[in-house]
Amino acid sequence: MTDAWKIYAEVSKPVAKAALVAHEDALDWPADWVVTGMEVADHLPDEWTFEVYLDHRPSKKEMARVAALFEGGPPEFTVEKLPETDWVTESQKGVDPIRAGRFHVRTPDHQPDPELVDFVIPASQAFGTGQHETTAGCLAMLDLMKREGVVSRNHIDVGTGTGLLAFAAMELWPHARATASDIDPVCAGVVRDNMVGNFVPEGDGPGELTMVIADGMEAPLLRLRGPYDLFIANILAGPLVELAPSFAQAIAPGGNLLLAGLLETQEPRVRRAYRALGFRLSRRLINGDWSILWLRKSRVR
Repeated sequence: MTDAWKIYAEVSKPVAKAALVAHEDALDWPADWVVTGMEVADHLPDEWTFEVYLDHRPSKKEMARVAALFEGGPPEFTVEKLPETDWVTESQKGVDPIRAGRFHVRTPDHQPDPELVDFVIPASQAFGTGQHETTAGCLAMLDLMKREGVVSRNHIDVGTGTGLLAFAAMELWPHARATASDIDPVCAGVVRDNMVGNFVPEGDGPGELTMVIADGMEAPLLRLRGPYDLFIANILAGPLVELAPSFAQAIAPGGNLLLAGLLETQEPRVRRAYRALGFRLSRRLINGDWSILWLRKSRVR
């Protein structure tokens, strides 16, 4: 097990949100440094912690890099070495179940809800880093799409992580071809383990899931399996804008696009990028500080 270190500070909500946005805009940010921001406690919604996790003790230069995310001057940071454990897994233990639409998502530590569609997602490297509001928002939006008559015969979940949103889409449209992809090779094993745990069949036919490791839409298999009539991307605002042309090309005319992972303050930039490519807003949800967007592609360009 490699070393794990944490840089953290307690800041106000606006300061934390501004630093998260600055992190997304930092093009040279190390890919293996995980950045999170969240409420200190439910009853203290305006008090946040800002945290950076990395696999070595940060140098003065690296500390300055983190400090530069804070435009009005850096807060008082604390640096600590974490116990020799999988800190990502540990950070997710005991997380509360997600209830959104018809779905109930839980770790094995919790009991199923017999009235909802139940998914078991163990804490793992790919589960996420505290942004559960985006996941819950996507589940709720997928449920809304189904209730409003959306039909999917071929869908994809880009940046799938654990595979959860792909599983939910398969539950809603059980006869569709399903694809999931992620840039992180760790996700391949995580998704396949979760497929077994949730009885999701693997394959390339209707009602089966194909898992691909890819950077955006670069894998030939992803392009070959398109065009998609439902495209899900719960990633980050920066990549959503950068990848907009390749995403748009992969979506069938009249197709549906679900975007998430963007703060509400970042929504205008993301919507402009897709509006220029022929997408129009159908619905939006705000869950906490996060925007979840349902867009539809024009049938004529």
